[in-house]
Parts: sequence; structure tokens; C-alpha cells
Amino acid sequence: MINTLYSLDALGSSRALFLALLVGFGFGFALERAGFSSSRRLAGVFYFTDMAVVKVMFSALITAMLGLSYMVGFGWMRLDQVFLMPTIYGAQIVGGLLFGVGFVMGAWCPGTAAAGLAAGRIDAFVFLAGTIGGSVLFNELFPVIRSLYTAGDRGTQMIYATVGMSRNGFTLAFTLAAVAAFWLSEWAEKARTGRGPYLGSPFLKAFSLALVVLAGGLFVLSPATAGASAKSAGAATVTATDETVLMEKVEQALDHIEPEELANRLMAGEPNLVVVDVRPAAEFNAFHIRGALNVPLAQLAAALQPYQNRGPIVLYSNGMTHPAQARDSLQRQGFGNVYMLTDGLQGFRDRCLTPVSLRPEPLTTVDAARVNAWRAFFAMPTASAKVGVATAPVSAAMPRVVETDWLAARLGTPGLKVIDLRPQPEYNTAHIPGSLSLNVESFRGNIGGVPSMLLPPPMLAAQFSLMGLQPLDTIVVVSGDKLYDTTLAGMAFERLGHMDYVVMNGGYAKWAQEGRAANAALPAVVESGYPARRDADDFTVDFRTVAAQLGKPGTVIIDVRPADFYTGKKSDEARAGHIPGALNRPFSEDVITSPDKAVTFKPIDALAAAYSQMIPSKDTEVIVHCRTGHQASQTVFVLKRLLGYSSVRWYDAGWTEWAARPELAIANETQDLTGRK
Repeated sequence: MINTLYSLDALGSSRALFLALLVGFGFGFALERAGFSSSRRLAGVFYFTDMAVVKVMFSALITAMLGLSYMVGFGWMRLDQVFLMPTIYGAQIVGGLLFGVGFVMGAWCPGTAAAGLAAGRIDAFVFLAGTIGGSVLFNELFPVIRSLYTAGDRGTQMIYATVGMSRNGFTLAFTLAAVAAFWLSEWAEKARTGRGPYLGSPFLKAFSLALVVLAGGLFVLSPATAGASAKSAGAATVTATDETVLMEKVEQALDHIEPEELANRLMAGEPNLVVVDVRPAAEFNAFHIRGALNVPLAQLAAALQPYQNRGPIVLYSNGMTHPAQARDSLQRQGFGNVYMLTDGLQGFRDRCLTPVSLRPEPLTTVDAARVNAWRAFFAMPTASAKVGVATAPVSAAMPRVVETDWLAARLGTPGLKVIDLRPQPEYNTAHIPGSLSLNVESFRGNIGGVPSMLLPPPMLAAQFSLMGLQPLDTIVVVSGDKLYDTTLAGMAFERLGHMDYVVMNGGYAKWAQEGRAANAALPAVVESGYPARRDADDFTVDFRTVAAQLGKPGTVIIDVRPADFYTGKKSDEARAGHIPGALNRPFSEDVITSPDKAVTFKPIDALAAAYSQMIPSKDTEVIVHCRTGHQASQTVFVLKRLLGYSSVRWYDAGWTEWAARPELAIANETQDLTGRK
């Protein structure tokens, strides 16, 4: 099985850059050899005097389509390993019209303009400069045209499914259309110029026959060979919305995944695999498969939209009825990568988690080792003689804030990692056994000139890799006397889509006060390859988004800095005051600090009562900021993870950026909203 750079989320790596440059130079060379560095020749397509554009376009499409189809058919690649462009009718229609008008006017497209520029064409330079300028203009106008950007979004839709054809049938039909286009292009050139060197030639006949044979050969691979290959890969072979394709998948047993296969893939840390538990929250909290998301049936389509037609989505419940119904519904909505777990959670327990000694039949040494590995990874309880408490599975009852006894009962469980955010001298003196030391400032850096910003996904992933973290690990973050250190770490994990993390209430001070286990040993770490997922952060906003919300009803902006900084009595930034219309609730009002510096969250009821006075409803748009995003992360955590507010966003750059931009309005005790004294 080929692992593509896209499936490995490695498009930002140096290897990807090298390959992109290699492909780019090769593409440019091919365009130059085809004469595409001349706008006059490109314009010939409008006069039927030179049809190279049509012939090259169809050649590229057919090569890619047949090549990809055969690789999928032989099981060398899965469709979810390549980027499938979503169908967004509004944006693509408008973009297509703009592109078409530009091509008619100048006979250049971005790729051919680059080839023309390499050949020294001045008009190509002008067109390419216009393309860059248009991209800059699009970026600047994005807040205005945001609605167009997503207008008519239908997710990933395949043409063959829309017109009611099988994938192989569409491939053959398109190949025949391409062959016809080759012949018609040669005929048009001969009719207009008297030259048609390939019309009726042995080459064109052989080339056309070869394409048709290759397209027809796909029917030999399907359904048996292609289906078996796809099943062994555990991948979606089609992305379709019609009932025929849905029933074909059911008939070929391509609609479910076996418990043993799921267990192995979860243990391997497959980066794009999503497991979804559709049971009620109470049952999910009692026990669930490690790494699973809990999503109500009614919210499945919306919640799984970011994962549509990417990696496999596996649904499970106690049985198979609800997952089957949900799978069918999602399939009809364009999800071609949804599966259900055979025999549900009970089947997973029976086949993967039942101890070897309780099996009705003896197992081989190899099978017994597999079962023990599954049990160690998913559910094997461990005991701590030190604290005298039996442990529970890491995946059971996962709250967002845990107490010290929760961690003590699970310490040493495979897949559980503890990160100590205290200063290094304190960590070196004594820490929770096995915990990893990390300075919280390692999560931040200068981004775009703004200091103390949360680092981008590749840098965070590289750091987690050095620490030996895996996407399926349960992370427990432990602070010193600043509880908001743990929530900033939580923002880093959420930026990478790693939701299996918890904050230990009271931090190390509470752990030490209770006399729990501690040592000064440094843990052994094996470097991992943590994936740099880039699509998980939908909560960070910039100053443009905040400015666009000023004065709009239905949006609440919360400034969590101390009151004196909010009012402008004190200042440690370029200007004093606050964002106009922002409400003030200092972050310190959400926590309690004991005499021994153990910082804990206030009771949920107290927090809920306080924020209900500021925020009209749980779905109100809320933007939270402080000076640098650090303290604001705590308020975001309280609102989203403890109180269940659904639309909370984080202005990371905060007052540091806002105060330094003179064009942005401020309010304080001595200035009006424009900043004038």
C-alpha cells in the first residue's frame, strides 16, 4: 500500500517541497515542449487553428484518471489517500467564469504564464503579476466575500454518482469522449489550416485503441479484485450518494470493519482514522473504545463534515442497528468513507478484550499475544500498590478536569502520558513518576511579528514527536501555581485535533500535599512521528474577525485581563484600555487558590451562574482574549469544555496586537471609541 504525502499529512515537509519543485519543473518543461509558452499558439484554440490546449488537457486528465483507477483497483492506493476537491457550486462557478474570461482575454492560465515567463514573454509576466495581485485582493476582501467562498458547499461529490453511473462506466465514457476530442481536434486543424498530421495516422489509431482498452480493463478488476483489495485496505472504494452503489458495498461486505482490524489500526496510530461512538453520553462515559468521539446521531453529519471522504470513519454502538442506519444516511449525504463496527461494542469486547483464560477455545501463542496486546492498549487495568487503589481503563469516564486520585489510579497505564508544566528546577527536584517536563512557553513563538502566539501545527507536532507522544495517547497536563498553563497546553493539543487530554485539578501542589508518589527520574522516551494535522483549529481568530464583530448583536467579547488593565488605569502595551463593547471577567475569578498554592476550578454551578449573566445562550458567538492568549485559554476551556458553550473562539494575539494597531478602536476612561483624547 502506497502512503501518499497527503495521507501522511506531510505536504509541508522538505521532501514534499523537493517533489513539488521536481514536478513543477517537469510540468513546465512539458508545457514548453507543447508550445504553451506562446499566447498566440494558445489563442489558436479559439480559431480552431491550433488545438494543442484541448489535446494536452484531455491527455493529462486521461492519464491521471486511468492511472489512479488502476492503482485503486490493484489495491496499491486508496481514494482517501488523495485530496478530493469538494463541490462548492457558488465559488467554483464564479471562479470558473473569472478564469475563462481571463483566458479569453490573454490566452494565459497561471501554469502556462509561468512557462511563458521562463521563456521571457512580457505578456506572461503581466498576466502572472495580475494573478498574484488577484490573490492578494481575494485575501483582503475575504471578510466581505466569505459567504461566496462556501456558497453551495455540497462536500465531496463524484460526477459518476451524480449522473447515476458506476465509476468504471464513467471512466470508459470519459475516455471515449477524450478519444473523440483528439480526432475532432485533428479534423478541425486540417479543415482550418490544411495540416492534420495525426488525423487517421497509425499513431492516433493505436493511441485511441490503447486508451479504450485500458478503460475497459477496469471492468476486469471490478468488482471482485478491486473489492477485495479495498476491503483488505479497509478503505472506501467509492464515494457515492446513490442507492445502487450503497447496496453494492453492502453486498460486497465493504460497509463494515472487523473488531480485530480496528484494534490493530488504532494501535498503529493510523492518522486519519476516526472512530465514533453514537451511544448516549452516559454510556460513553462508562466505557468506550479508546480514542473514540461521542457524537449524537442527530449531529453526525455536521460533526463529521471535516472528515468527509478523508480517512475511514467507523461508527459503533452496543449493536449494529443504529450505526447501520447512520451509515446509510451519511452515504446518501455524500460520505463515501463511513463504516460500522461488526457486532458493535459488545463484539469488540468479546473478540478483543476477553482474557485468554476466559476464551471458549484455546488460542495459539501468536493469537494470545495479540489479545494481551489489545487488552494492554484498550482496557487492561493496572494496580498501584503505593496508593492501594485498583485502576480503571484509561478510556473509561474521561472528564476534562480530573482529580489527583483519578491519575493515581491510572498511573503507568499504557497510552497515558503525564506532562509537567512547572519550571524545570521544580520538576528536577521531584515530579510525578514517568511525567515529562515541558516549559509552557515552548508552545509559543513570534508569528507574523506578533509575539507569544501559539505555534503552527507542524512545529507543535515536531515537539510532540520529540516527546514520544502518539495521537491516541491520553494526556494529563499538570501545572504549578498557574492553572492556565494547562489550558494553554490544551489549546496546543486541540490545534492538532488531539482531544484526549485532561487537566489535573490542583496541579502538582495538590499531588505533593496528599503525599502521593514522586521521584526525580527522567523517563525513557522513544521519538514518535506525530502527524501535523492542519484542519482541526476552527477556534482561533485574528483581529479582522474581531473587528468585523464589533457592534454586531449576538456576539459577546470577553476580556479576561485584570480590571485595572481593562479600564486603562494600568497598561503594559502600546495603548491602554479595551476593545469597544468587550465585557470584563478576569480569569482569576474562575479559580480558587489554596494556601499551599494548589489552584483548582470553582464548582461548575458557580461558573455556570456567573457566565449565564454575561452570555445569553449556550450557542451565542463568544470571542475571548487577554493580553497574549495565555490567560484567555483558561476561560475558553471553562466555557467550551466545562460549561458546554458551542461557539467560543480565541483571539490569541489579544491586546498585544490590538493595542499596537492604531487603526483599531479602543475604549477606556480617558478616550472615546476612536482613540482620540
